Amino acid sequence: MSRRRPPLELAAARGARRSSFRIAVRMARRDIARHRGRSFLIVLLIMLPVAGMTAAGTLYQSSLRTPQEIVRYELGNTQARFVALPTPNGDSIQDPMNDAYVVSSTGELDGDFVPTDPKDLLPSGYGVLPLRQLQLTTSVGEAMVPLNGVQVDALHEAFEGKFALLDGRAPANGEEVLASRGLLERFDVELGEQFTTSAGTFVPVGTIRDSDASDNNSTLYLQSGQVPAGFAPGPASAQAVSYYVTGPEPVTWQQVREANSKGVGVLSRSVVLDPPPPGELTVPGAMPAGVPSQTVATYATFAVVGALALLEVGLLAGAAFAVGAKHQVHELALLAASGAEAPTIRSVVTASGLWLGGLAVTAGAAAGIAVAAGVVWWVRFIGSARLAGVHPDPLLTSIAMLMGLAACILAALAPANLVARQALRGALKSGRVPAAGGRQSTIAGAAVLLVATGLLAAGWALGSSAKDPDQRAQQAAAVSAMLAGGAVLAVVALVLLTGWLTAALTSRTRAMPLALRMAARDSARNRSRTVPAVAAVLAAATLASAALVLSSSQLAGQRLSHSWSALENQAYLPLSLAQPPLADGTAAPAVTVDPQRLSAAVSGALDSVSWTRTVTTPAPVENCGFGEGAGPAGPVSTETSNCLLYALARPSGQECPVTPQRRVVDPDDWRCRGSMASEQASDRSILVGGADDIRAMFGRDAGADTIAALDAGAMVVTNPAFVRDGKTELQGLDVRTQQPSPSDGSIVHEAVTSTVLEAVILEPAVAVPYYGIVSPATAGRLGLAPEAAGLAIQLSRSPSAAEVDAVTGAVAGVVGQSGLGFWAEPGIPKDQAWMGWLIVAISALITFSAAGITTGLALADARTDHATLAGVGAAPRLRKALAASQALFTSGLGAVLGAVAGTVPAVLIVASTEMRASLEVPWLPLAAMVVAVPLTGSALAWAFTRSVLPMTRRALGG
Repeated sequence: MSRRRPPLELAAARGARRSSFRIAVRMARRDIARHRGRSFLIVLLIMLPVAGMTAAGTLYQSSLRTPQEIVRYELGNTQARFVALPTPNGDSIQDPMNDAYVVSSTGELDGDFVPTDPKDLLPSGYGVLPLRQLQLTTSVGEAMVPLNGVQVDALHEAFEGKFALLDGRAPANGEEVLASRGLLERFDVELGEQFTTSAGTFVPVGTIRDSDASDNNSTLYLQSGQVPAGFAPGPASAQAVSYYVTGPEPVTWQQVREANSKGVGVLSRSVVLDPPPPGELTVPGAMPAGVPSQTVATYATFAVVGALALLEVGLLAGAAFAVGAKHQVHELALLAASGAEAPTIRSVVTASGLWLGGLAVTAGAAAGIAVAAGVVWWVRFIGSARLAGVHPDPLLTSIAMLMGLAACILAALAPANLVARQALRGALKSGRVPAAGGRQSTIAGAAVLLVATGLLAAGWALGSSAKDPDQRAQQAAAVSAMLAGGAVLAVVALVLLTGWLTAALTSRTRAMPLALRMAARDSARNRSRTVPAVAAVLAAATLASAALVLSSSQLAGQRLSHSWSALENQAYLPLSLAQPPLADGTAAPAVTVDPQRLSAAVSGALDSVSWTRTVTTPAPVENCGFGEGAGPAGPVSTETSNCLLYALARPSGQECPVTPQRRVVDPDDWRCRGSMASEQASDRSILVGGADDIRAMFGRDAGADTIAALDAGAMVVTNPAFVRDGKTELQGLDVRTQQPSPSDGSIVHEAVTSTVLEAVILEPAVAVPYYGIVSPATAGRLGLAPEAAGLAIQLSRSPSAAEVDAVTGAVAGVVGQSGLGFWAEPGIPKDQAWMGWLIVAISALITFSAAGITTGLALADARTDHATLAGVGAAPRLRKALAASQALFTSGLGAVLGAVAGTVPAVLIVASTEMRASLEVPWLPLAAMVVAVPLTGSALAWAFTRSVLPMTRRALGG
C-alpha cells in the first residue's frame, strides 16, 4: 500500500517577501552607485523644493517671537511694562502678548470714558524705570533732519537682554550719551565726537543695541537729567512714555484686565509665559475677528505654487527614472528569467525611488534648516529685529519631506510597472521596452479630468455663492483647497492624456516636413520616452503660468489700492505754520510764508520744477482745543480760532456698502471708488479756484460747460458718489464733536452747517484727495473765508535723497524753522513692473530647465535610433533636425497644455477672493513663454546633437 503524498505547497515561503525586498534594495543601491550622474540629478530635483519649503517655513516661524523671546527682547529682567492703550471704552481687552493691540472690544465709543495715565496705575512696592520717546533734529548742511531720541537708563541691570552695549563704554557724565550704530553711520560721527541736536550737544561714547529695533535706526539714548526742562519732544502722544516695573511679585492677568478697563496696556512677564485661556480674551458683544481675505489668498497662492512645484519635480524625476529603467531592462529581464516575480521586478525600480527619495528629503530638510539658520544668524548679526531666532517648523518640514518622498516614489512607480509588465522574450531579445497600451491611461486621464473639473467648478461655485465678504473670507480656506486640488488633478489628467494627444496629433502631420513628421511618429511610437518629457514641461509651464497670473493680479491690486496724496511727482508745502503756545498758555499767531519766496527757493534748489502754484482753500482749522470756553458748547469760530472743517455729504443710499467687519461688499461698486471714497476730510479737501487750478490739481482740462457752471456758482465735484440729481451738499463739521455714523457706525464729526450747491462732475486723472473746487466768488458768498493755504510744486521726475535734503534746507531758510519736510507723491511704485518681469524671468527659467532636462534625457534615450539613422546613410543635418523637431514637439505640447492648466485655476483663485477686482492675465508673457520655450529647446537640441556618434556596440550588447 503506497503512502499518500502531501499536496504541493504553492504559497510563498515564510520571509520570502522580506528577502525579495532586500534583494531589490541591494540591486537598487548598486544601480544608483553605477549611475551616479542620473542619481545625483534625481536627488537634486527632489532636494531643492523640499529645502525651499523647509527654509520658507522655518523663516516664517522665525519671524514670530516665542514667549521667552518676547519677555527677553521687550522686558529684559523687568516684571511688566505699562503704556497707554488706545481703546474707545473700558470694555476692551488687550492681546496678552502685545500691550498695544486690542484683541476684543465692542467698538462702541464711550464719550464719558477718560483713559488713566499709566503712571497712576503702577503697583506699589515696585521699582519704576520710565522710557520716553523723543523727536529730535540735527542739522545736515542747511537742512534740519529728524532722528529718534530715547530717554532711558538703558544700561540698568533690569534691562539686560533688551539693551546691550556693543562698542565703547557707559556714559560717565551729563554730556556723554549712547547711540545706535545707524546714527553714527548716517551722520558720520565717531565715538568721542560732539553731536549737536535740538535737545543739546552731546558726545556719544558707546553704541547700544535695542533687541526690539534695528541697528540701522538713527537713535540717541539720553538719561533723564540730559533732557532740558523746557524741551518740547514733539507732538504729545500718550504712547510716548512707557513704565517698566521691577520687583519680586509677578503682575497677574487680573491686574492687566483692570488696567485695560482704564485705558492702560500691560505687557506682563508672567502673563506672556503663562497666557490666560481663550475664554478670558473675549468681551460680551464684541465683534468677531475675521481672517483677511488677502491673507487667505496669499496662503492659497503658496499652496498652489508649492503643490505644483512638487508635482513638477516628481514628473522631472519620473523622466529620469524612465530613462534609467529602460537601461535596466536587460538586467531585470535576466532577473525575471531566473524566477523573480513581477512584484520583485517592480520593487527594484521603486526601491531606487525609496533610496533616492529618502536621501533627497533628508538632505533637503537639513539644507533648508541650515539655510534658514544662516539667514537668521546674518539678520541678527547685522542688527535687524525682523527674525527673533531659529524656529524650525516640525509640521511643515514633515509635510515637505513626506510630499517629496511620495513624489520620488510615485515618479519611480510608473516605469517600474512598465518594466514589470514587459514580455520576457521580447526583453531578452531586444533589450527594449515595448510600447505600452494607452487605452487604460486615456480612460483614467478622462476620469481624473472630470474630477478636476468638478473640483474647480465646486471651488468657483462655493467662492461665488457668498455675497457677504465676511462669509466669503470664512469659506476661503475650503475654496482654496478645492481649487488647489483641482489644479493638481488637472495636471495629472493631462499627463495621463498625453499619449492619446500625441497619437491624435501624429495623424495630422502628413503635410509637415520630413523631420517634423518623423519626430511626431517617433513620439507616438515611443510613448515611454515622450510622456515623461511632455509631462515635465507641462508641470513646469503650469507652475510658471499660475505664478504669472497670481503675481500679476497681486501687483494690479496694489496699483488699484494705491493712496494718492496728489498727482504723481507733485509736492505741497503749507504757507501757514502753527507756533507753540506762548508762556501764558495762549495760542501764538501762525507764521505766514510768502509763496513767491518759497517758490523761488524750491526752484533754486531743484532743477526739475515744472511749475509752482498757490493753492487756495477755505479757512483751515486752527486754535481749536478743549480749553476753557473752547468746548463744543462754545462758538464754532471766533476771531482767533476756527473749528469748522468742510466736507461733502453722501446722499442717502450712496454710501459704500461694508460688512460688520468693515470689508467692502463689492470693490467694483461705483460708490466705493474714486476720490475721497475712503479718505477722511482735511483742510485741503475743498479747493477754491478756476480752470487753471483744475488742470494743475486734477490733471484734467475742464470743458467750457464745466467752467461756465463753476463761474455760475456750481461746484466741480471729483466723485459722482457725492452728487444726486445734479446737486451736492456742502457741510461744515465741528471737529470738537464725535458721534457714530448712521450708515456704518464709524466715528464722524457733527455737521453744524449745510449748503446745497449745483454740481458738475469731473473725475481727476487719479484719485487725488479732493472733494472738488468752487470759484472764489462762490466761496465768498458761502462765507468760506478762502485764503492761500499752500504751494503746489509739480516736478518732472522723482527727486533723489540728496535733492530732498537740498530743498529741505532751502525751505527751512525761507520759513524760519526746521523740520518742515519735503515729500513728492511717488505714484505707483516703479519696482512693481520690475518685480513682474522678474517673476516672468524666474518662471521662464523653471520651464527652460524642465525642457532642457527632459530634452537631454530623451536624446540620451534616442541615441540608438540616431545610430540606426546614421547606419542607413542619413545625413548629420537630418539627425540634428530630427532632434530639434522632437524637442519642439514635446516642449511645445507641454508648454501649451501647461499654460492652460496653470492659468485657469489661478484665475479662479483670484476671482474667488477680494482680489477679484484686480484680476489680470498677463497675455504677453504667457504667449512669450509658450513660444519661446519650445523654440529654445529646439535650438538647444539642434546645437547639442553631435554630427559624429560614438560607437554603440557595447550599448547593443554585442
